[in-house]
Amino acid sequence: MKFYVGITDWDWFTYLSSDELSEEVNFWRPSGDRAFRALEIGEPFLFKLHSPRNFIVGGGFFRYFTGLPVSFAWSAFGTHNGAKTEHEMRTRIERYRRFYAGSSEDYQIGCILLQSPFFFKEDDWIPASDWDPNIVQGRTYDTSDLRAEAIWEQVQNRLKGKTLQPVDAMASVDRFGKPQLVAPRLGQGTFRVIITDAYRRRCALTSSPVLHVLDAAHIRPFANNGPHDPRNGLLLRQDVHTLFDRGYITVTPEHRVEVSRRIKDEFENGHEYYAEHGKIIALPGPPDLRPADEFLVWHNENVYVA
Repeated sequence: MKFYVGITDWDWFTYLSSDELSEEVNFWRPSGDRAFRALEIGEPFLFKLHSPRNFIVGGGFFRYFTGLPVSFAWSAFGTHNGAKTEHEMRTRIERYRRFYAGSSEDYQIGCILLQSPFFFKEDDWIPASDWDPNIVQGRTYDTSDLRAEAIWEQVQNRLKGKTLQPVDAMASVDRFGKPQLVAPRLGQGTFRVIITDAYRRRCALTSSPVLHVLDAAHIRPFANNGPHDPRNGLLLRQDVHTLFDRGYITVTPEHRVEVSRRIKDEFENGHEYYAEHGKIIALPGPPDLRPADEFLVWHNENVYVA
């Protein structure tokens, strides 16, 4: 089994370790120009502090990597970026980038999205005595190696009896030796980012490419037992999202747009929206990211009013 150990910002760790029930974190990198390909979905990502604190202090389960404008990363994850405010987050990032960009520049950062994070108390920190001081980002381990096996066994011992949020990821922890990795359940921020990328950062109905007015809409609302599942999501421009949630617009299981007559009846207009009626929405390429019939049917039957 593989796992990755990433060098971790001290302030990021100390802030997040105070929230042991967080369901997701954004392990950001100051630059978004290098992809992260070290892990598959569900594999462990461990946190190691900067030298001279050569200890592994926690971890999480890898779900997704992407590059995002820093403001979008903040709006998606908020304090799960490991900072109290966007300004504080930017200040840390700019320290690593070695320049002051100012609040107006929306530079891109790398976002390694982790589910079910866990943080160890100082007494449980695991020494990383084999760490090469020339490593600046992290390294991959494989438990076929004795040193890696020893590290992973220590991680397992510290996780015994510990509740992870969400519990789906526990399958990755408890099956050492014969790992059966389970894709961890998505948090709200990761759901938003995966939906945004799945639809190529364009509204599924209008094709609007303005990222900051696009929402990851739940087809069946989360508050009504709708999961943070890409198959329960659509990327919609904010006004379209509002109309979708209020039942003025729906998408059929055939992926066609239907626009209710209520828009004209109630607002005496709606030409812009009626122009989309009958069109097939833009769909993600991978079938497992496309909206599922069960959620579309639910929306048609429970929300949409023709």
